[in-house]
Amino acid sequence: MCGEEFIASKPREPKTKSAPQALAALQRLAARSERSSGDALRLMQRWGVPEAERQGVLKRLVDERFIDDQRYAEAYVREKSRLAGWGERKIAMQLRSKGVSSEIIKSALGQIDGDDMQQRLEQKLSRKLKSIKAETDFELRGKLLRYALSLGYDYDQAKDAVQSVVR
Repeated sequence: MCGEEFIASKPREPKTKSAPQALAALQRLAARSERSSGDALRLMQRWGVPEAERQGVLKRLVDERFIDDQRYAEAYVREKSRLAGWGERKIAMQLRSKGVSSEIIKSALGQIDGDDMQQRLEQKLSRKLKSIKAETDFELRGKLLRYALSLGYDYDQAKDAVQSVVR
């Protein structure tokens, strides 16, 4: 950097949007992929949409079926249980953080097949078993159990899967 001056760039200021601009942007986003009402409200807050206008925009998105929390929750549960191998607890916690109501979460989690989920957990634990370094059987079981719990499975499911995999 001989002779060159370092020029610090200004931090990016968030772009503000009016309610009609936010509506159009959210319609485009929701047309491409499912969004929850909580996602929409967070985006509008970040865009600086006045609080009084956010609910009106959200109501219009829901009325026009761009946003449907039930549909979103069902798609989220399918994706995270089948593809990511998450357990019910982790899925429910993430949906809550996205502003989905408890009734909708409970309904969406009802579509999960328990046997299929247990099988997926055992497959994930079998893969994990290959990379775990443990000196004792107790330590191995503990690491596998913690891994299963971190995926959002309850203790009994995790314990049964660990016993099945370690045998």
